[in-house]
Amino acid sequence: MRTSVDSHAPTAERYRVFAEVEARGMSATYEGLALGVADDPATIRLIDELPPAKRQPNLVFGAARLRGAPVGGYGMFRDWLHENWREVRATAESHATQTNEAARCALHVPALAGIPGPLALLEVGTAAGLCLYPDRYGYRYQGHPQLDPAGRRSSVVLDCATAGSVPVPDRLPEVVWRAGIDLNPLDVRDPDDLAWLDALIWPEHEDRRERLRAAAAIVASDPPRIVAGDLNERLAALAAEAPREATLVVFHTAVIMYLDEAARARFVDTLQHLPGHWLSAEARTIVPGIRVRDDVPNDSSDLVLALDGEQLAWAQPHGRALRWVDTP
Repeated sequence: MRTSVDSHAPTAERYRVFAEVEARGMSATYEGLALGVADDPATIRLIDELPPAKRQPNLVFGAARLRGAPVGGYGMFRDWLHENWREVRATAESHATQTNEAARCALHVPALAGIPGPLALLEVGTAAGLCLYPDRYGYRYQGHPQLDPAGRRSSVVLDCATAGSVPVPDRLPEVVWRAGIDLNPLDVRDPDDLAWLDALIWPEHEDRRERLRAAAAIVASDPPRIVAGDLNERLAALAAEAPREATLVVFHTAVIMYLDEAARARFVDTLQHLPGHWLSAEARTIVPGIRVRDDVPNDSSDLVLALDGEQLAWAQPHGRALRWVDTP
C-alpha cells in the first residue's frame, strides 16, 4: 500500500504519490495535475526552486489557485504556471498549507463524547481555529438522528458516513475554553486570510467552500485565542492557561506530518507530561507509538484517529467518513 512520502523525497515521487493516494477518488483535477507534474521535468525544475518543505502539491496548487490559475487539464495549467511562476513561487514561500476543514469536527465529536467535561480544547496547527468549535456545528451521522447544538440549529451541518460501532453521542460536548497554536495564525475576519483558506480547498469541493464561509462566520462572532509559534515551544505554556475545572484535550489533524522525526518525538513526550487527553488524527506512519489497525478495512489516504495513543478509528481526511475499530 502506497502512503504519503516525506518532504525529502524527489519531487516527481511526491506528486505521483499525492495523485495516487490523496487525490484519487477525491479530486480528478488535482490527480491529473499531480500526475502531469510528476512526468514533466521542466515543471519539476521550477518547483525545485522552492525549499523542500514548500514543494508539496497542496501548497503549490493552492498558491496557483490564489493567483488565478485556470481549472482544467494539465496542458492549460502548465502553460499558465510557467508564465506566472514568479508570483506563484512568492506566494508558496510566504504561505503554508493550512487546510482548516470544519468538517473534521465530525471525526472528533465521538471521541470527545467519552471524555468527562466540561472541556478545554487546545488545537495544535489550528490555522484560523475552525475546528475549535465542535459544539457550535450540527452533525448528521449515518443511521443516527441529527445532532445539534443545545437549543438551536447551526448554520453548519456536517455529514459523516459511519461504519463500525461509532459512539455517536446524544448531545454535544460542553466547551468552556478554546485556544490554538500555529506558525502562521489566520483570522477569518481578514479577507486575505479567508481567500487563502478558500484557495486550499480542492477544485471540485464546492460543499467545502460553502461550509468554509458559514463556519468562518461562526468563528468570527467569537474568535478563539490563537498564539503564533512553534508547537513544541508554545504548547506547555498555553496548556497551563486552561481552566483547572475543565478537562484539557490537546488535538491535531494532519499537522505533525510536517515535523521531522525528532520534533515529533519531542511533541509526544510533552503531551505525555500534560494533564488531560490527547486526540490525534494523522497518517498511519506519522505518530510514533500507535499500533495501527490494518486488520480493519481502510483506504490508503485514511487518517488514524487515536485517543491517548490508542487507535479509535480510520478517518477520511476531510471528515466525510469514520470507521470505528473494535478493541483488539
